[in-house]
Amino acid sequence: MIDQLTIDRINEAARIEEVVADFVTLRKRGVNLLGLCPFHNEKTPSFTVSPAKGIFKCFGCGKGGNAVHFIMEHEQMSYVEALKYLARKYHIEVVEKELTAEEKAAKDDRESMLLVNEYAQKYFSNILHHHIDGKAIGLGYFRERGFRDDIIQKFQLGYCLDEKDAFTQAALKAGYKQEFLVKTGLTYEGENNYIADRFRGRVMFPVHSLSGKVLAFGGRILKNDKKLAKYVNSPESEIYHKSNELYGIFFAKQAMVREDRCFLVEGYTDVLSMHQSGIENVVASSGTSLTPGQIRLIHRFTENVTVLYDGDPAGIKASLRGIDLLLEEGMNIKVLLLPEGDDPDSFARRHNASDFVDFVNENSVDFIRFKTNLLLDDAGDDPIKRAALIQDVVKSIAIIPNQIIQGEYVKECSTLLDVNEQTLYHEIAKIKNRELQAKFTPKPNTEIADKAKETPTPESLVEVTEKFQNEEENLLRVLIKYGQHLQFIATDENGENSRKVTVSQYIFHELENDGLKFKNEIYQTILDEYKRFIETGRTDVEKYFTHHPDVEISKICAELITEKYTLSKIHSKYRELETDDQRLNELAPRYIYEYKLALIMNRRREKLLDMKKANDDKNMEEIKRLMAEIEQLDFLKNILSKELDRVLNLL
Repeated sequence: MIDQLTIDRINEAARIEEVVADFVTLRKRGVNLLGLCPFHNEKTPSFTVSPAKGIFKCFGCGKGGNAVHFIMEHEQMSYVEALKYLARKYHIEVVEKELTAEEKAAKDDRESMLLVNEYAQKYFSNILHHHIDGKAIGLGYFRERGFRDDIIQKFQLGYCLDEKDAFTQAALKAGYKQEFLVKTGLTYEGENNYIADRFRGRVMFPVHSLSGKVLAFGGRILKNDKKLAKYVNSPESEIYHKSNELYGIFFAKQAMVREDRCFLVEGYTDVLSMHQSGIENVVASSGTSLTPGQIRLIHRFTENVTVLYDGDPAGIKASLRGIDLLLEEGMNIKVLLLPEGDDPDSFARRHNASDFVDFVNENSVDFIRFKTNLLLDDAGDDPIKRAALIQDVVKSIAIIPNQIIQGEYVKECSTLLDVNEQTLYHEIAKIKNRELQAKFTPKPNTEIADKAKETPTPESLVEVTEKFQNEEENLLRVLIKYGQHLQFIATDENGENSRKVTVSQYIFHELENDGLKFKNEIYQTILDEYKRFIETGRTDVEKYFTHHPDVEISKICAELITEKYTLSKIHSKYRELETDDQRLNELAPRYIYEYKLALIMNRRREKLLDMKKANDDKNMEEIKRLMAEIEQLDFLKNILSKELDRVLNLL
């Protein structure tokens, strides 16, 4: 772990304009710099860099943050990796926290295994390009498949000699320990000091981590021997967990962000051929069903996935479960069925990138429609099979978290299946009810059961968090940018002893006086820390929060304070237009009133729903109580509306 002093030094040294300029051509516009966004395709520049504030913001795709965030986003690095990247750029020594003996041992083991894999990759590549058997057998195979030398080099492909332990002996001679050769799965170990190469006689496909380290290998046999598996893969290890890795992710990550789409294929050569044709936003599940870990890895870079199928019905049906997992994660799924006799490898080799993308756009369909049509062909006119089909499709629709998208799919399936929409909704409700019952059914362990009852559903959390997001963001923006401005006049209860107070004092007084807390937990965390920060007497609020040690907080705050346009005083024949900081007397109260009004209106909606239930139950006492509460809320709403109108008239 990097200590805070080193993090502060890195943040102080990293000049945002220099960091971004390594990747983006910038030109000056006023006090800021402007360029084409590296995170999405655009023709008109909307990517702004503010050297004064040390932040960037794209007003096209919405990405923003400080120098660390830029490197994290552009290079797809973790927070620590991005800090180390900037430390190297600015020649800063990274001081990390002292590890325990156990942590050191685990870290040393992992690093040793990674070093062994790095050596193995270089060894196999060297054999492929320079050994007589490597060139004749391994390189001959790749060239026969039509792969160019630049693709072979890019993916660091190799060949393992068809000898019992040639690689293992070379690694031992080079000083690598047998313990780590075995742990990585490169070497088999048996009784009586028996050792052998796992991948002998195979062409080698290194599997890279997100940051480009070699975690594992896949090896393809070139002999026609039915007793041997066509592909052999590295076993699970401390550095390789197959369910969390995707082949090609290191080479695809930037293209996935840029294109906002991921092509999902099955095998290594599918990925290679698509790269060779110019399609780089492609990853492979390497012949296994998709896992939640792999899906989360894709979701870091895009929400849009196009799954490519080669037309084999058995293979397609076997992979449907994995696609349901994609839907559950909230991804937008399309399916492309390639022409008969083609797989992604062969199809990509016969088409360039432009033709390939055109074919995808013209022929891909959304997953629900694809699944429905696929199962309809199987069901035919058999009513039992059609009923099972409807159940299967409804299960897929029910797991989609976005209710608007879910509703669109219900309409589409209603037409395709010739089933009433209400019937489909009824089936979805039954599935949801069964899930809720299963979730909240008391378990033998009462502690687990009690915890489940306390936990609100994710849907309700998202709904409450997003409901007041704009109002809470407005208040945070004003606090971070202008919170220390002495702007308001405060008096005691008798209207005497007036004194000037800051914008933050005014906002905190208004919130605390009504006992209000932000619904968004991270926003409330920022609010709490803001108060503690200014109580220390420090005033560099903006700098503190945009370079906060918590990467999520710093990213949010950097995005909040970024302006699309630089405001300046403008004179007109009617009035003088003022900048935000000169209008704080109106803006801060406006945002407070808007927030309070939003809370009251939400509370009023809740009471109306309670009223409907009470009316259905014919509970007159409850109806009277609720009517009184709604009347009180209406009274408060009218007061706030008048105050808000008064403020708006001043703007």
